[in-house]
Amino acid sequence: MDINAAVVYKKSDEFNIEKLKLSDPNEDEVIVRIIGSGICHTDLAARDQHLPIPLPSVFGHEGAGVIEKTGTKVSKVKPGDHVILSWGCCGKCPSCKAGLAPYCHNFFLYNFSGARPDGTTTLRKGDQEIHGSFFGQSSFADFALASEKNVVKVGKDVPLEILGPLGCGVQTGAGAVMNTLDVSPGDSVAVFGAGTVGMSAIMAANVCGCTTVIGIDRNPERLELAKELGATHTVNADETDPVEAVQSITGGGPNYTIECVGNPKVLRQAVDALPLCGVCALLGVVAPGTEVGLDMDRIMNGRTVKGVIEGDAIPDLFIPRLIDLYRKGRFPFDRLIKFYPFEEIEKAVEDMEKGSVIKPVLRP
Repeated sequence: MDINAAVVYKKSDEFNIEKLKLSDPNEDEVIVRIIGSGICHTDLAARDQHLPIPLPSVFGHEGAGVIEKTGTKVSKVKPGDHVILSWGCCGKCPSCKAGLAPYCHNFFLYNFSGARPDGTTTLRKGDQEIHGSFFGQSSFADFALASEKNVVKVGKDVPLEILGPLGCGVQTGAGAVMNTLDVSPGDSVAVFGAGTVGMSAIMAANVCGCTTVIGIDRNPERLELAKELGATHTVNADETDPVEAVQSITGGGPNYTIECVGNPKVLRQAVDALPLCGVCALLGVVAPGTEVGLDMDRIMNGRTVKGVIEGDAIPDLFIPRLIDLYRKGRFPFDRLIKFYPFEEIEKAVEDMEKGSVIKPVLRP
């Protein structure tokens, strides 16, 4: 079928909206009419080739929409169903069988190879092959092809246009708190970075009953919003030493710190802020090969640094939990969103990169 999609042809190029041909679905695939698609820093990392994605490509991995067509063996959804698109996994490796699908041994193949797992591509411009299947979806388009496994069926009582970010950024931040760290009422959490992931972690910490929730960022407007979303304290990292500030607020360090920036200096701060037996969760995306220096003595004294992918979530189970919290007014993730027409994708990216918007969402 003919679709409109945003194509990146070379490293750090613009997103060019063009007419492409989208393949028909295989027996286990679906076509989704995209209603809203969030822009994530991982999309920009792929554009800039910090992730080795083949070009030309269509990115986008926070799509939400309506099932348009299904393959012959699809039973999970039917045409007309509302769905969120998340990431792909093989379902067969030791991690997947253990319920740890974010750590699928074939994660790169299913999400970053630019094609289906069997190597076939799903997009063409005339005779030119265009790489797709980014996170199993490539949702910077008005229609996307996904597998039955990476769609999450949702109710029709919540606006579809806001739901796409639940498939990655929101799920990652909230899941780190609720799944990975499994925080308890009365715990203290310091969140380094108040973007989509960090704000979602702050909201989740509030939901879980944390009595001290600290948001750390350099943007005063984001820190004000963090307070409205559940932070009990905020720290402007441009105005004070965040390690000293966090330790002062908590009387020696929080139970948990969460790094959402993807910066070695910030990770060091998040680890140094911990007390004995504290845990730091690393969520920030970095280019492969990025190294950090840590004080080995501090680590040896009972501290833990744990990497987290996609909030350790099972999307079919976790995303409906977050939507239910949203329905009850306890998880207002929609306050992070600003909508843009699809044709203004470059404006949305520009605003995101300069920090004037937290979560841009494209509406085809």
